[in-house]
Amino acid sequence: MAFDSFSAFMVMEGHGPYVWSCYAAFFLLMIGLMVWSLRRRKAAIEACRRGYEFQAGRKDQQAAPASAASFTRVKVSQD
Repeated sequence: MAFDSFSAFMVMEGHGPYVWSCYAAFFLLMIGLMVWSLRRRKAAIEACRRGYEFQAGRKDQQAAPASAASFTRVKVSQD
C-alpha cells in the first residue's frame, strides 16, 4: 500500500486513529509487562536470598549434636 504523503499515511483513509491507538496500547502493555516481570523477578531473587541467609543463620546458631555412634575402620581380608 503506497501513500502520497506522510499525513495520508497517518490518517490511513480514516482508519489511522484506530490503527495507531492499537499500536500505542500494544507497546504500553508490553512495557508494563516488562516492568512488572522485572519487579517480580527481583522480588523472587530477594526472597530466595533472605531464605538462604535465614537458613544459614539457623545452622550457625544450633550446636552440633553429639554423635551417638562411633565408627571404627575394620580391615577385611579376602584370603
